[in-house]
Amino acid sequence: MTAGPTATRPVRGPGARRRPAAAAVLAAALTVSLAAGCTTGGGPADDGRGGDPEPPRSGGVTSSAVAPPLAAGGMSPSAAGAPLTDGSATPSSPTGSPRADGSVTPSSAAGSPLAHAGATPSAVGPPLAVKIDNARAARPHTGLNAADIVYVEQVEGGLSRLMAVYATKLPRAVGAVRSARESDLELLRQFDRPVLAFSGAQSKLLPLIGKAPLEAVTPDEAERAYYRDRNRPAPHNLYLRPDRLVPSAPGAAALTTGFHYGPAPSGGTPRTSRTVRYPAARFTFSWSESRDRWLVSMDGEAATTTDGGPPAPATVVVQYVDVRPSAFKDFLGNTTPYTETVGTGRAEVLRDGRAYDVNWKRASAMDGTEFTTRDGRRVAFAEGQVWVVYAKA
Repeated sequence: MTAGPTATRPVRGPGARRRPAAAAVLAAALTVSLAAGCTTGGGPADDGRGGDPEPPRSGGVTSSAVAPPLAAGGMSPSAAGAPLTDGSATPSSPTGSPRADGSVTPSSAAGSPLAHAGATPSAVGPPLAVKIDNARAARPHTGLNAADIVYVEQVEGGLSRLMAVYATKLPRAVGAVRSARESDLELLRQFDRPVLAFSGAQSKLLPLIGKAPLEAVTPDEAERAYYRDRNRPAPHNLYLRPDRLVPSAPGAAALTTGFHYGPAPSGGTPRTSRTVRYPAARFTFSWSESRDRWLVSMDGEAATTTDGGPPAPATVVVQYVDVRPSAFKDFLGNTTPYTETVGTGRAEVLRDGRAYDVNWKRASAMDGTEFTTRDGRRVAFAEGQVWVVYAKA
């Protein structure tokens, strides 16, 4: 079995169906919507590539969410590209020693924008969270396999977006990077002042991001940490060099998620595949005996990456949550969903080719999430990458 992060992670527990024709129209309209822009909340359209600049807010976020795209494009995700200003700089590779899987341990924190922003990381350092585009035009993804946790959430019109969290290793590049949503702030409160990398957000959401206990870093804040791939269409072509945001991978101690790792619980039901459907997106996880992992399909196509083979989590959690309308809308008037990750509910844990019906509990936004069996025993995840898919209860 492929080894994952060590099992000695500290745990912050709870205390500390639509018609086919209509679906096709909805999917097409929302694909255009998300391709063209982020949420607007009634304000001007914000596609994550620029806007009227304002003075920096707390947390270093400005309302011009992303610097203008390069006139001549950027570099491919497999190499570090030019900065976003004018494309005139000579491309350079990320610093550090490469690993076999394409991840890299940065050799120095020199030039880290967080140092200049006055950040004070915890003893182990902050984890890195990256908002990742999941439109078809943004695939295949880059750097996804190096993530310790991948969260899947519903966005406008039933489409999906990912948030990848990195703590035990850093990939050379991550992307494509896209905009943040309001519910991301609640989800990230479980970590100790994490670094959030994202392309931007609509102007009415920026004050909330600025007040959140995290380091929000857009291309405006750290333009040399981002680049654009000229071989992909904007806005699906923004990529991050993680080692230019965080000095090094902080280690498993930064994953204060409440997750517990160890042997599988007793019981469970044999399961070879599991599909989760959003109104305009779907994910299928198929068990691979040879890989001892779950292989991922998105919208009916096997998922791949540009730098490390197909995504293959050891554990998949289908967590049923309340998904309510938020106060924000995209530029077409579609309401942005808010995914409630604090509370209690039921979930399904997939590991080792079996499915376990469990309960989940997250007492507050500052706590991790505890997963237990019906008789109250804590459920252990398999060592390796975890995908958490939020499904509407």
